[in-house]
Amino acid sequence: MKKHIEGRIVDLFSRRIFEGELIIENTRIIDIVEKKVDSCNYILPGLIDSHVHIESSMLTPSRFAEMVVPRGTVAVVTDPHEIANVLGEKGVDFMIKDGELVPLKFFFGAPSCVPATPFETSGAVMDYEIVDRLLRRKDIWFLSEMMNFPGVINDVPDVINKCKAAIKYGKPIDGHAPGLMGNDLEKYVGYGISTDHECGILEEAIEKLSLGMKIQIREGSAARNFSSLYPLFSKYADRLMLCTDDSHPDEILNKGHIDRLIRQGRKEYNIDIFDLLKSATVIPVQHYNLPVGLLRKGDFADFIIVDNLDDLNIQATFINGEKVFDNKSGVLFNFKASQNINSFRDEYIDIEDLSVLMPDDKSFVKAIEVNDGELLTNTFMWQPKLDNNKNIISNPDEDIIKLVVVNRYCNKLPVVGFVKNFGLKKGAIGSTVSHDSHNIVVAGVDDNSICSVVNNLIDNKGGIAVCDSFDVSVLSLPIGGLMTSRKGKDVAIDYLSLSNKAKILGCKLKAPFMSLSFLSLLVIPSLKLGDKGLFDVDSFKFVSLFE
Repeated sequence: MKKHIEGRIVDLFSRRIFEGELIIENTRIIDIVEKKVDSCNYILPGLIDSHVHIESSMLTPSRFAEMVVPRGTVAVVTDPHEIANVLGEKGVDFMIKDGELVPLKFFFGAPSCVPATPFETSGAVMDYEIVDRLLRRKDIWFLSEMMNFPGVINDVPDVINKCKAAIKYGKPIDGHAPGLMGNDLEKYVGYGISTDHECGILEEAIEKLSLGMKIQIREGSAARNFSSLYPLFSKYADRLMLCTDDSHPDEILNKGHIDRLIRQGRKEYNIDIFDLLKSATVIPVQHYNLPVGLLRKGDFADFIIVDNLDDLNIQATFINGEKVFDNKSGVLFNFKASQNINSFRDEYIDIEDLSVLMPDDKSFVKAIEVNDGELLTNTFMWQPKLDNNKNIISNPDEDIIKLVVVNRYCNKLPVVGFVKNFGLKKGAIGSTVSHDSHNIVVAGVDDNSICSVVNNLIDNKGGIAVCDSFDVSVLSLPIGGLMTSRKGKDVAIDYLSLSNKAKILGCKLKAPFMSLSFLSLLVIPSLKLGDKGLFDVDSFKFVSLFE
């Protein structure tokens, strides 16, 4: 049976809006008729997140779909890098199969960097042969972000062979090269790497654009670059895409998804609506060769209906010709429970494992200095306080507390460092969502609280947790230690509750757990802590905690 949808049709190719009617049969638009209509609503192509790690929402793909379809998202280009670090190919297969349970269009990539570096312990290793096998699959659309840019620049064979495999199969290669410029950037781009979502400053983005890359402007829960990069729209609108990278469920629930970025672009930066919409529709479809409709005759009927183009209030979402959401009935598809898959240690840690003895011949400690809203960190030279046994203790007055990383795959001792600017005055917070290998990471003021958080996370086989020095509250994430199949709204409420508890304890970061999750990411400068030690990303080597 044919469907007839009337409204003000937004044609992004002719850059015009006209009154008309879509005629839909099965999954496609078979005709678009220009005529007078009664409806004041606007019809526009459905939105696409050009780069997102679904696992960072703490939801399975099917539960993620329940949250973003009401926000006008019809497709996501997604890197299953997080679950692959835990479970390898088995994790990638889980994501694909779970995504097939719902109408949202998922386009998964082959994770390129599992583990991200050889300097941390992950649950799997995905070498060239595995990546090549994935890239041959029709349900794998691209080579996911090449974070190991030093490996590209230094011609590491396994890294280069992965890039060559993507080129062989005609699939795009996503980049990840924060701060990379000059000759090294030219070499990086020369291996076919065609996007970057890590630009922090305008000059960096312009240089990457000049070499033929497309820039994905990111506005997520922890990293937010729209305010720095929005001027690119005035000159490079046809080379830009919008993405969230990592987005927590409370933000999707309360603020939105890609629709939030479009509202921000309109209201804060007065960006042309056609340019904004193209960055969230046309450009990702063309770049990744996606079977997603763009509101043309013959296209898949993937579109949204909104009441106006500034607020972008979603009235209905259609995917493959089927209405999957409307603002009266809500989500119009059913949910099927996912299986639990995981890999986790079974041995607790002891308080004694957290002691750090200050060497007699050293005076300073290298602390990781956090910058709120940024993934980049600095090194802060700190002259610490010591207890009676010459052990280093946290100093909340200086805003420097312990940071602990515990191997979640093997029963090994914790690695202890220190972090500045977290704001905690007491207690501890922790998570098993910790990029990239997803070991247990905990920041805390006292060893009792840190130990309680770690051991509760082991009990739950993953999650996020807060200890107020007495009681521990946990949001359990039993699927890979990263996700849950609970309803997104319920997870968002629990997550927000834990975030508020962290702030009651003094944490002053906008997104405490998201910021915590990146403190063990050994590919973003400059100082990070992994399960094998303190790591200087600039020199790409382990460094001593002491100076």
